[in-house]
Amino acid sequence: MSDVMVSEISARETWSVRHPVLRAGRPLEDCAFPHDEDRSTIHFGAFHKARLVGVVSLLHPSEGQFQLRGMAVLADLQKLSIGSQLVKHLESRVLSIGGGRIWMNARAIAVPFYLKLGYHISSEEFHIPRIGPHYVMEKTVGQ
Repeated sequence: MSDVMVSEISARETWSVRHPVLRAGRPLEDCAFPHDEDRSTIHFGAFHKARLVGVVSLLHPSEGQFQLRGMAVLADLQKLSIGSQLVKHLESRVLSIGGGRIWMNARAIAVPFYLKLGYHISSEEFHIPRIGPHYVMEKTVGQ
């Protein structure tokens, strides 16, 4: 989808997409993730016709290591490359900082999406309580 704009947003703004996609049926406060408010965490939002339709967060816990977290696109707009645009924007930010390893705890259902973007699985399947099966996935950019 070409008429999508990606920009930085606040942690709280991510909730409107995180909730229906990642925390459906749970209290809204469950959308607050650890380290969301850290100074080194950046949140990105994808806007379509001024509507926030996708989100992703970038945590920078140590030099050369970045965590992609909270990736979500509203159900009615999935499969339209919005998620890919968000990840590419996040990767561009990592490159602007000097590059490094990007990793995530990817839901099993999202693994094919990340594989298409060049990420690879680097763990055995594990389960996050109340969320489901996940894999650690990673990619190094700019090095």
